[in-house]
Amino acid sequence: MPSKTEKSRSAPSDKLNDARVERRDQDHSIALPSHVAGSGTLDRLVDTARDYARASVSENTLKAYAKDWAHFARWCRMKGTAALPPSSEMIGLYLADLASGSRPSASQSISCPLSVSTIDRRLSGLAWNYAQRGFTLDRKDRHIATVLAGIKRKHARPPVQKEAILPEDILAMVATLPFDLRGLRDRAILLLGYAGGLRRSEIVSLDVHQDDTPDSGGWIEIFDKGALLTLNAKTGWREVEVGRGSKEPSCPVHAIEQWLHFAKTDFGPVFVGISRDGKRASETRLNNKHVARLIKRTVLDAGIRSELPEKDRLTLFSGHSLRAGLASSAEVDERYVQKQLGHTSAEMTRRYQRRRDRFRVNLTKAAGL
Repeated sequence: MPSKTEKSRSAPSDKLNDARVERRDQDHSIALPSHVAGSGTLDRLVDTARDYARASVSENTLKAYAKDWAHFARWCRMKGTAALPPSSEMIGLYLADLASGSRPSASQSISCPLSVSTIDRRLSGLAWNYAQRGFTLDRKDRHIATVLAGIKRKHARPPVQKEAILPEDILAMVATLPFDLRGLRDRAILLLGYAGGLRRSEIVSLDVHQDDTPDSGGWIEIFDKGALLTLNAKTGWREVEVGRGSKEPSCPVHAIEQWLHFAKTDFGPVFVGISRDGKRASETRLNNKHVARLIKRTVLDAGIRSELPEKDRLTLFSGHSLRAGLASSAEVDERYVQKQLGHTSAEMTRRYQRRRDRFRVNLTKAAGL
């Protein structure tokens, strides 16, 4: 039996080996056919193809898929088997292990049951990783499909939704912000994210103009009647119109204008960091985690849901609360909300609507009852 010292040494070693294998597999996921001789031109094209392949999914998704593969590879190694080629029988056992939650020990990396949604995501990550390595994972294989169906039937729960930020809430939140440079920036983030129904990644990815930076996720154009956002979003390129508000303190377009003016920003990322003394805007794009932290902080400062303990209040709200707030509060035809949020189906939009007249269309009466 290994000593405590050996265990402590082996854990970092395993992680290092996983990282090395992952980098190696990613580098060789796209390569020249074995019968084609390499050349400078072809090697450069292989590098270009790899860059495009990496851009096929978001950076966060890539990180999640990499972790999924590392976890599965480590699990296989613990069980004395190999992750390649794919074995539907072993993957079925892996899913069962994730759902049941093995007793933690020195030789096991799973300590508690995972949610159905996390298990489903893990399986998607494995399928993607196998595809990058030239294999096909048949999710309909009975060893996988029946186990997953049983897991969903036994453990599935209704989705836990984040609380929607309502109009009175967003007004109370922005009222807590000062009118210094940092306050102007954060006010613009909250109002634009709310009125545009934007994801937090979409907010921070905006540039002042088209093609300002290589990592741009879109740009903003300001007109007399509002702002037009062109976004390279989760579902592809789309345009989002954000009209001017009825009052300057709550107008997202006015907030953006104020921020850009006082930050003296006319090129590059719209939302950037601020110097420690709070007097200068930097050139560094904000991380999307800032949006989540900003929402949680202003929710507490505004006293929203103050009847709950602070820990529960922090759990209730996230970046998605802005999108849910717009979907729940905009008293317009559902099609316009669906377009603003960039959803491909009305059903997805309805998941974001925390308050709506669910019985506006009464099929019981329409059927003559």
